[in-house]
Amino acid sequence: MGKPSNLVIVESPSKAKTIGRYLGPDYTVKASMGHLRDLPKSKMGVDLENNFTPQYIPVRGKEALIKELKADAAQAQTVYLATDPDREGEAISWHLKELLNLPDEKVRRVTFNEITQKVVRESIQHPRDIDYDLVNAQQARRILDRIVGYQLSPLLWKKIRRGLSAGRVQSVATRLVVDRENEIRAFQPKEYWSLDVDLNRVGKPGSFTAHYWGEEKKRELENEEQALEVIRDITGRAFTVTNVKKAEKKRSAAPPFTTSTLQQEASRKLGFTPRKTMMIAQQLYEGIEVEGEGTTGLITYMRTDSLRLSDEAMDAAAAFIRGRYGESYYYGKHHVFKTKSGAQDAHEAIRPSHVELEPERVRSSLTPDQYKLYKLIWSRFLATQMASAVYDTVSIDTECAGHVFRASHQSMRFPGFIAVYEEGRDDEGEVLGSALPDLAAGDQALSTGIRKEQHFTQPPARYTEATLVKAMEEKGIGRPSTYAATISTIEDRDYVVKQDKRLAPTPLGEIVTGLMMERFNDIIDVEFTANMENRLDAVEEGKQSWQALLAEFYGDFHKELTDAEQALEGVRLKVPEEETDEVCELCGRKMVIKMGRFGKFLACPGFPDCRNTKALVERMPGRCPRCGSGMLKRKSKKGYAYYACEKGAECGFMTWDVPTAEDCPECGQTMFKKSGKGRNKPFCINESCSRFLPEDQRGYYRKKKSGGEAQESAEEGIVLGGEPEEKAPARKTAAKKTAKTTKTAKTAKAAVKKAKTKET
Repeated sequence: MGKPSNLVIVESPSKAKTIGRYLGPDYTVKASMGHLRDLPKSKMGVDLENNFTPQYIPVRGKEALIKELKADAAQAQTVYLATDPDREGEAISWHLKELLNLPDEKVRRVTFNEITQKVVRESIQHPRDIDYDLVNAQQARRILDRIVGYQLSPLLWKKIRRGLSAGRVQSVATRLVVDRENEIRAFQPKEYWSLDVDLNRVGKPGSFTAHYWGEEKKRELENEEQALEVIRDITGRAFTVTNVKKAEKKRSAAPPFTTSTLQQEASRKLGFTPRKTMMIAQQLYEGIEVEGEGTTGLITYMRTDSLRLSDEAMDAAAAFIRGRYGESYYYGKHHVFKTKSGAQDAHEAIRPSHVELEPERVRSSLTPDQYKLYKLIWSRFLATQMASAVYDTVSIDTECAGHVFRASHQSMRFPGFIAVYEEGRDDEGEVLGSALPDLAAGDQALSTGIRKEQHFTQPPARYTEATLVKAMEEKGIGRPSTYAATISTIEDRDYVVKQDKRLAPTPLGEIVTGLMMERFNDIIDVEFTANMENRLDAVEEGKQSWQALLAEFYGDFHKELTDAEQALEGVRLKVPEEETDEVCELCGRKMVIKMGRFGKFLACPGFPDCRNTKALVERMPGRCPRCGSGMLKRKSKKGYAYYACEKGAECGFMTWDVPTAEDCPECGQTMFKKSGKGRNKPFCINESCSRFLPEDQRGYYRKKKSGGEAQESAEEGIVLGGEPEEKAPARKTAAKKTAKTTKTAKTAKAAVKKAKTKET
């Protein structure tokens, strides 16, 4: 058999495996592993004087892959670029075309909203050209972010602290968190009182509790005196039932998931971060090896703002519901949801590719996290095509001395879609009340107890990751593909921090936001940022020139930057020190958190009189691969950073490798990266995983340890992958060089000892 005549290029190996299974022997499917060409990291990479021409270069470290793809493309009759169906995917396809020197007549673009055999084969039969409007929209966004990041960040370095960054979207997201914190600080609580009366029906059994409502109109009791006045009026008097209202209430299912609502619901119900949600969703979309099915894409494309569902998907759901739950549980027709105005509506809502693949059926083929997210998506989709839940509601008004007290209750008559799925809530659910006796207008009741209680209005709640995503979507900040990355960035930059699962600004975040609001009001303005997203959409639609958009933006931005540099000449903004409960054992002051060359540490605020410092335990992203607990950053006795399970000796896991927020796409465990400076690619340390990277391939400089060094490592329980690159001690290097020229072990030990003495 000859070589396949067609080459299909996708982003990831798992996606390549799934698509290759569907296309057969006439197609070779290869993975580009993401972008192969990008702007350089060491400089701006954009010619601002020449119409914002980008200077793309091959991604460092991918030379061998590029060479391999060029060879495959040269032998292929047709090259299908099958990257993700969004701006980023379109740009990756364009970069592949340019980098591999593919002529127009040889290259075709295909996209898959879902990776199923039917859709993949149909898409290959109906390819298209690269959409350069999509490419230009992505280029414009990339260059906008590069300009802001590479020109504004150095100003923050000079005026606040090295290592800071600013971004067109991240700065606005940080501002939302800071603004909410300022609202909380400025909030003035307002007093109010509640009044509950326990009532017994006269002449018949039956008791219930009614809550103060008002008089002729609804009224709020603003202080205790008003509450006592009502109590004086009703004490010792009978209550009369004035109104009994019974009704049927229907509740419809929530719409299918968009990117935003998936991230919100996964945060509420599963405790997933937006980044984790999108990573797992990508795995489910690209394909999972399902027992009895082979490699199968389980969900449709997960970056979408549309509520649209295909007729085929709704028909499949209807058949499943009728067969599993019965006709009464089906909605009765296609339940179509209206997509909000302004949405791009490029793809369907997120749904399972095969509704017949129930979560329990594929559970053994999924990691625990994959199963949880798949079940969430599958259940939500099925619920959209199910009948409404039906409740019986009753509301009873009783009157005494002109004061109205109300009792209400609702009970479920028919569960409908709730048999499968119920949407989570960020706030407290509706209080349904206790069951009520069968009362009629004119019935009398006597009080058996009166309870008054003082309350105060509460300030607005801090954002959770879920509610911040919701706010960004509502205000038009970013797009579905950017929410997760934006929130991760502002957390990684230490602009916001999680406290009890809610986001609070750090002193650093407030200082940076304050400077941005004072000097770069457009960059950090919510409406300006939302309007910029709309203009990028116009580029995608072919209605706006991307160079003209950049020119207009850069003119104002450059002026603001110049003015800010002049106004802040000689100014250095100090970040307030964060006080802790840790007490300095030398002088008794409360220690503060400081930022040093190697990260945060605790220091006594009495410097220079007191120079006491302590290590600060820092929580890291990811989970312990041994027990699933959190990971902490610690330091060894010699001052090297290592990473340990938060359970300490109870678990015992420790490593030099740095835990990341990424999970392995194969096994779902936390991925790690090499310690030290520079761009380090994450790897899997799970020995049973196909993506496992052995210690000797992680890039560390490995050294033989003396008996004492080996003993120290054993005592600390560290899983060694070589010493950390950033702090390899000079004395060890000297000792090793000396040992190489020594003929006996005795002489080598003497050389080590001599090197130590010399260093001291």
